[in-house]
Amino acid sequence: MSQTPNDFLPLTDTVAPADLAALTSAVRQAYTDGTAIYPIGGGTSLDYGLPPRQSGLGLSLARLDRVVDYPARDMTVTVEAGIRMSALADVLATQRQRLPIDVPQADRATLGGVIATNSSGPLRYGQGTIRDYVIGISAVDGRGMEFKGGGRVVKNVAGYDFCKLLVGSLGTLGIISQVTLKVKPIPEVTALVACRLRDHQQAEQLLAALVTSRTAPAAIEILVGPAWRGEPALEQVDLGQDGKQFGHLIVALEGTSAEVEWMTATLADEWRTLGVVSHLLLPKRAESLGNRLREFPAESGAGLMAKINVPASRTIEMTRLAIELQPDCSLQGHAGNGVLIVRLPSFPSGGISRLWVGRLQPAAQNAGGSAVILSCSQPSELTRQAVWGGTADAAMLMGAIHGQFDPKNLLNPGRFVYTTQ
Repeated sequence: MSQTPNDFLPLTDTVAPADLAALTSAVRQAYTDGTAIYPIGGGTSLDYGLPPRQSGLGLSLARLDRVVDYPARDMTVTVEAGIRMSALADVLATQRQRLPIDVPQADRATLGGVIATNSSGPLRYGQGTIRDYVIGISAVDGRGMEFKGGGRVVKNVAGYDFCKLLVGSLGTLGIISQVTLKVKPIPEVTALVACRLRDHQQAEQLLAALVTSRTAPAAIEILVGPAWRGEPALEQVDLGQDGKQFGHLIVALEGTSAEVEWMTATLADEWRTLGVVSHLLLPKRAESLGNRLREFPAESGAGLMAKINVPASRTIEMTRLAIELQPDCSLQGHAGNGVLIVRLPSFPSGGISRLWVGRLQPAAQNAGGSAVILSCSQPSELTRQAVWGGTADAAMLMGAIHGQFDPKNLLNPGRFVYTTQ
C-alpha cells in the first residue's frame, strides 16, 4: 500500500495552488497566522530528515507542473517545479535530450523535490548532480515573497551560486516554483560491464585501475551484501564461480556505438591483465540491473536506509566496516564518488546509537566525510545527531542564512539540521 503525506507529516490541511499567485497567497496567509508549512512534491522523500512535531499546512506542488519554455537548440528547458521526473524525461526525449539525473520513483518524484533533497543516482559519477544543471530558479520564501536567481541561458551566471544554495535545503529556504535547466543529448548506446569481486583487495585494485583507465565510465558501482546475492541480471557473471565472494563491480559506458564498443573491449583487456573476467550484460539484463541500481535507495522493507559520503579512496574501507558491524546489511556504492547507500533489513538490535552514532558516523567523519539517515522504521529513535551527524559549525552558518529567508521558521520546521521545532 502506498504511503501518503499524512503518514509522515502532522497536517491540519493540504492545499494545491494552481499558479504562482495562489502559491504566494497561501504562504503569506500562513506567515500571518504563524502556521508551519510542509512543501510536498511527489511524496517520495517525506521520511528524509527529522520527524516533524509541529502541526501545519501541507503545500502540494502537484498542479504546478507545466513546461514553460523548451528551446531545444539552446539545450535548456524551463519548467514548473511540480513536474514529475518521468514527465520531464518524456518531454526531453522528443528531442533526443535528457536531464541525466537518475532518481528512484521517477514516476512520482518531482523536480522541485529532487532539488530540495539533492537526490542523485549512479550517473552522478559521469554526469554530476542536479546542482550542475540548475541555471535559473524561482522560489517563494517563508514570508510569501517571490525571489529569483540565474536566468534562462547557460551563459547567464547572475545568481548562479544562489541557485546552488537551494539545492539540498529540504524546502527550508524557499518553496521552489520554477526551474531552468541545461540538458544533454541522449547517448546512442549504454552498456553495463560487470565482474565478480573475490575479496576487498581485488575491489581496491580494480577501482584504482579505473582511475587510470583509457575508458570513460558513466557510472562505477560496487554491490555488496544479501540484497544483491542471486540478482537475476548477474547470473551470467556468477555462472561457474565458486568460493569466497566480496561482491560485484558494475561499470556503465555511454556514447556512440563505436565508442562503447571500443570502451567495452578496452576495459575487458585492462581487467584481463589484472586476472579478472569481464561480462558485457545482455541488453535486457542490463536494463533490469540499471533499473534496480536506480531504485535501490527506495526499496521497501528496510529497517534503516542511510547514506555515507567519503573520499572515493575510502569507499571499500567504509564498506568493510559496515559489514563488520552489521553482517546482514547490503550496500550500493557509487564508488567513483565515495557515496555508499547502506540498507539494513531490520532495525539494529542495539539501536541507532551503538551502530550509527557510535561507530559509522565517527568513522565517516574521520575519513573526511559524513553520514546521514535517509529513512528509518523507528522514527522515534531519530535525533539530530543520528540523522545529520556532527555539523555544529556548518549549522551555525546555515542557520544565519536560513533566518534571512524564513524569519518565523515556518518552512519544514525542525526537519533540517539547522531548524528548530
